[in-house]
This record gives sequence, C-alpha cells and structure tokens, in this order.
Amino acid sequence: MNVTDALMSRISTRAFLDRPVPEALVRTLLETARYAPSGGNLQPWHVYVLTGTRLAAFLERIEARRATGGFGDGTEYDIYPAELKPPYKQRRSKCAEDMYATIGVPREDKAGRFAHFARNFRFFDAPVALFFAIDRQMGLGQWADLGMFIQSFMLVAREHGLHSCAQEAWALWHKTIADFVEMPPELKLFCGMALGYGDPAAAINGLRTERAKLEEFATLQGFE
Repeated sequence: MNVTDALMSRISTRAFLDRPVPEALVRTLLETARYAPSGGNLQPWHVYVLTGTRLAAFLERIEARRATGGFGDGTEYDIYPAELKPPYKQRRSKCAEDMYATIGVPREDKAGRFAHFARNFRFFDAPVALFFAIDRQMGLGQWADLGMFIQSFMLVAREHGLHSCAQEAWALWHKTIADFVEMPPELKLFCGMALGYGDPAAAINGLRTERAKLEEFATLQGFE
C-alpha cells in the first residue's frame, strides 16, 4: 500500500472485529512512526499502549466510575474552541449528522446519541488502546510534532491492514488515565486511540466525511 492509498483509506473507525493485534505488529508501527518529523528533532511524543487483561482492567475502572455518575475528570485543554465560527462549526455539525445517520440515530434521540458517544470509552471494542502524551514544557510547535507522529502511526497502521480512531474524548479522563498507566506529572495527555481490524460489515464504518475543495483552503502563487 502506498502513502496515498493509506491516506485515502484511513477513517475514524468506530467498530472493530474481535481479532487481536500481535505485540510485534504494534511495535513495528511505533518503530516506524518514530521517524515522523519534529522541530529540532525533539521527538516530544510519549505513548502508552494497553491490550489484553491490562486493557480490560482499565475499562473496568472507567465503567465503575461512570456507574457512580461520573463522566470524566474534566479536560486540561479545550477540545474545540468555545465559539466555532463558519465554516468550522458547519463542518463539525455535518460530520456528526452524517455519522449518526449511519446508525439511524436522529437528532431528537438524545439518549441514543449519548449511548453512542459513550462507546468512545470502550475504544469501540478495539483490541488495542493507545494514549498519547506530551511534556508540559512543550509549546504549539511541539504539539504539531505530536500530531505528525500520530498521523504517521495511523498511516503505517493502514499499510499493515489495521484501522484506528483518534479520540480526543479521552481527554475527559486525563487524571484517571494518568493514574492507571503511571504517567509522570510532567506529561500531559492529548488523546487516546482505538486500534485494531475494522469491521467492514458495520454501517458506521462506511462513513466518509466530506472534504473542502482545494480552492477553499489553498492559495497558490508564482506558478507559470
């Protein structure tokens, strides 16, 4: 699979097969993604990976805390700006409406939408979970580097037949996650990620979000 095919076939997968991912393969993905670019070669990313009984224990902890009425620890950063302006607000709304349409959950079904959102906190039943963190000393440039590392990881995953879903929703549980994986206090959680083999029969995995036309975001100058 070439880079273009990997990029075009990468989606936010929200239904996975009950098929384990070998440790050696996860190691290969991480070993390859570490060649992502970073300013000054700082390589500011930190990754925690859970699977098997360790992942099951983590999910049990989340379920227990949710059962007592908790819905996270609050976030340390704004996942989205408080007041999204056009066209970003419309794009986000369209993405949500298209996603819920694939599973037949209308806007007025608040309980249904909440139930689906809560599936984030089971990694959509993926067999492997990852958490990505960055040193609190780092600035905007290094956060961009972390993003490039995550993107590189997801593209390499596609090369090996895997699918993924990057999940900023896990920022809501940053304290619980840090405690469970024994993350040092100088690190800040950015997001989680579900990793595994996507279920091709799941309707939600048929979603392909729209992309803006080139003219909407690019300005080309000086070409003859």
